[in-house]
Amino acid sequence: MTIAQERTLAAKVRQDFPILHQEVNGKPLVYLDNAATSQKPLAVLNALRHYYERDNANVHRGAHTLSVRATEAYEGARDKVASFVNAASRQEIVFTRNASEAINLVAYTWGLNTLQPGDEIILSVMEHHSNIVPWQLIAQKTGAVLKHVNLTETGELDLEHFQQLISDKTKLVSVVHVSNTLGCINPVEEIIAIAHRHGAKVLIDACQSVPHMPIDVQAMDCDWLVASGHKMCAPTGIGFLYGKLDLLMAMPPFMGGGEMIAEVFLDHSTYAELPHKFEAGTPAIGEAISLGAAVDYLSNLGMDKIHAYEEELTAYLFKQLHGIPELKVYGPQPTEDGKGRAALASFTLPGLDSSDISALLDQEGVAIRSGHHCTQPLHRILGVSGTARASLYFYNSREDIDAFITALKDTIDFFGNIMD
Repeated sequence: MTIAQERTLAAKVRQDFPILHQEVNGKPLVYLDNAATSQKPLAVLNALRHYYERDNANVHRGAHTLSVRATEAYEGARDKVASFVNAASRQEIVFTRNASEAINLVAYTWGLNTLQPGDEIILSVMEHHSNIVPWQLIAQKTGAVLKHVNLTETGELDLEHFQQLISDKTKLVSVVHVSNTLGCINPVEEIIAIAHRHGAKVLIDACQSVPHMPIDVQAMDCDWLVASGHKMCAPTGIGFLYGKLDLLMAMPPFMGGGEMIAEVFLDHSTYAELPHKFEAGTPAIGEAISLGAAVDYLSNLGMDKIHAYEEELTAYLFKQLHGIPELKVYGPQPTEDGKGRAALASFTLPGLDSSDISALLDQEGVAIRSGHHCTQPLHRILGVSGTARASLYFYNSREDIDAFITALKDTIDFFGNIMD
């Protein structure tokens, strides 16, 4: 597919997202906050509405027609997610509220019951708080030791430092695939291979990669992988945990209640087969079904095509950013064709707070994120309290980038005139 065809595809896809066709502060909306949450296509919105209008019933064990239809759609969504990440079995996909819950599930089942005093957990300094705080809590409870991989001078994970840190004491490596602040794409396959040679398990935070590029958990050989639906065109309140079957089978339940049991007696209980052992209570049925619809939507577009188009957008974005000398962009630079990093840019301007930048861009209809992006330790290392971040998705265009750059230059001029 040529670049011109890809642009035509992007223009066509944009019609599927009704929220994008509005004005904000009298200006056409330019939505560049996709690393925080993505917008939802009509196919997903219609799937959610269809469930509540036609099939609303609790899943599993219901004999009536609505329950059967709801169960088929809910479990069908699991099959779609399993195929999307190439899991070996549908039993390896556990629905959670989000990636944070998925990480906590692993932490409080595997981590709390496996780690011993002196065992080591390796994270990186660029991790999202969701992949830091649970392991801090588990380390406090078990006596395990946390270690952190540093950055290179170019703002990437220092693989050499990782190799220095890891040892036979390392029991877990938990790292992000794509940094939501630096935009770097970490060499997770190499990290996993090194960790496994030392007998360590590996959890991958794939929130910023699953929506943007093809993911194959079997080829990656990770032990666990987590993602959030709301970043991949699905609703909020739904995410998933992938785990290798033998690991999930050995892990105790996370929460107790309905759905996760086989039999309950007054003094003990037996537990359901995977994956239901980890899905206590009535699940987010409509949201899971809508996640399945989002997977269908992304799959029909083609994750390889989405990734290639976003690389083109990345190249164009950074070319425009380079024309603003006052700007400091964090993380590695992409190649001329946009490869080597994600389609996002976190940046600062001298003398300007990131929240002021975001607020002024909002007046021009441009939505970006400001703050620490749930990476406070990383921002301390970078020496800034916060950054402004523009993040792209496949429904964005060069015209969106142009509008962002124009608004950003106007913001710089505005503050320059005030200071003068």
